[in-house]
Amino acid sequence: MKIQTDPRLNIISKWVFTLVRIVVGWHFLYEGISKIIIGGWSSAPYLAGSRWIFAPLFQAMAENSAVTGVIDFLNIWGMILVGAGLILGLFSRWAATAGTLMIFFYFVAYPPIPGYMFGVPAEGSYLWVNRNLIELIALSVFVFMAPSNHFGLDRLIWRWKEEKARKPVGDMPADTKNGSGRREAIRDLISIPAFGAFAYALYRKRKWDSFEERLLAIDGMDANTGATLLKFNYSTLKDLTGQVPKGIIRYTDKNGNPAEFELSRLLMGGNLIGGWAHARDLIYVSKLVKTYHTDEKVLQTLALGEKCGINAIISNPQMGRVFQKYRHEFRGKLKFISDCGTNLDFQQGIEMSLAADWDALYCQGEITDRFANPEWDDPKKRTVDERMNLIRKGLEEIRRNGKPAGIGAHRIEAIKTCVDYGLKPDFWVKTCHNYNYWSAQPASVWHDNIFDFDPEETVRFMASLKEPWIAFKVLAAGAINPEEGLKYAFNNGADFVCLGMYDFQIVDDVNIALGAITGAQDRQRPWMG
Repeated sequence: MKIQTDPRLNIISKWVFTLVRIVVGWHFLYEGISKIIIGGWSSAPYLAGSRWIFAPLFQAMAENSAVTGVIDFLNIWGMILVGAGLILGLFSRWAATAGTLMIFFYFVAYPPIPGYMFGVPAEGSYLWVNRNLIELIALSVFVFMAPSNHFGLDRLIWRWKEEKARKPVGDMPADTKNGSGRREAIRDLISIPAFGAFAYALYRKRKWDSFEERLLAIDGMDANTGATLLKFNYSTLKDLTGQVPKGIIRYTDKNGNPAEFELSRLLMGGNLIGGWAHARDLIYVSKLVKTYHTDEKVLQTLALGEKCGINAIISNPQMGRVFQKYRHEFRGKLKFISDCGTNLDFQQGIEMSLAADWDALYCQGEITDRFANPEWDDPKKRTVDERMNLIRKGLEEIRRNGKPAGIGAHRIEAIKTCVDYGLKPDFWVKTCHNYNYWSAQPASVWHDNIFDFDPEETVRFMASLKEPWIAFKVLAAGAINPEEGLKYAFNNGADFVCLGMYDFQIVDDVNIALGAITGAQDRQRPWMG
């Protein structure tokens, strides 16, 4: 059987190769120009975030401003020249070689391997293959491909040189006579309208950006419009004023030997990450928080906190899946403290937390509040003695596994009951905030606007305890300004503060905490830990 060859295959292949070259060039050119447009772009954060085998080299580059200046220049103008060359098909082999080399470095800095993609916006979930690798392979084709195989200025120049070399004086090439030479020249000039299309698209985008900036500058803009168009800027690692200082929680390891559990004075809280938002009567907020905190966003948030010197987070056992991913796949060093809050069942929470290898465990505040309250309508009809004994057994179980064991509470009466029953945890987790916010209203029952029901008694009684105190809800779930809440907690005896933070709040909150810790000169309770 005779196989018929499609005579259009060659020309189709050339058009496909040309299109691939132009779109990759478009991407390069826009990336380079956009870095000039935004102004102040630096490769330093990207280099500093590298975590693979060449991470020390990239991080050393990030720390040297002279080196990053050179890298920034090479990145911006390299992208522009590579992009222009690919779109026009001019010096396309050299452009493809330079582009391949640039992407190679991007790839080795952040390979799409679980554990090495921190801080890089991703279009999807990757496993070895990502956009960088695809573009690298595509460009490598043009490194070895002759310019005659795709339309562009290189091919036009090449054809002109070929025709000039073999054309007899006074004679006209046959392909020029029949018009094919003219058609080939038009095809080779296809990159010119492509470049024009890029310029027009960039002009239209800049025009819209300019319109948006003018709109934002108009005085008297209504709040609704301003909220949707206002550009949102927040602090980055460059704005960090220092690393969070550390303290010590002393406990007994599984061999019965004294051990130390080092904690940063500022801890991350897991409520926002887990979607437990105290939004009062704003019923949509919990869904909004959960939508924002994808796995990738949570991992990036944890990494940012760690870079700021925060070394632990307090959360619920249900978050064990994401934390294990951070620890094992992303090689994070954060310590995870579980509140063991599962269905008001301390023992079940301990079991779940130990299975996920949490670093420290404590009895969740709501569990302690209810177990210590003689008026609580216990579904299992247990007495206060029986319930407090469950907390005692839970602490013993945690210690048998060599973990620091704590007790949490919202109500100071619950802490007092635990002390009366002789319970001695390695650390306390107790709410601490003032009533200097408009929605605070002392009440005898639980409200989602107040979490420390007797601030003065909390400060007085916690001062009598010798175990380290981790204060939480210091901002009353977002009702108190961080400057005021952190200052109040540290001045009134808290040794550590657990603070729920979005990623865009971390740097600012760390800076505020550093000031509050340094300024806590009037605290009556000595630092414990």
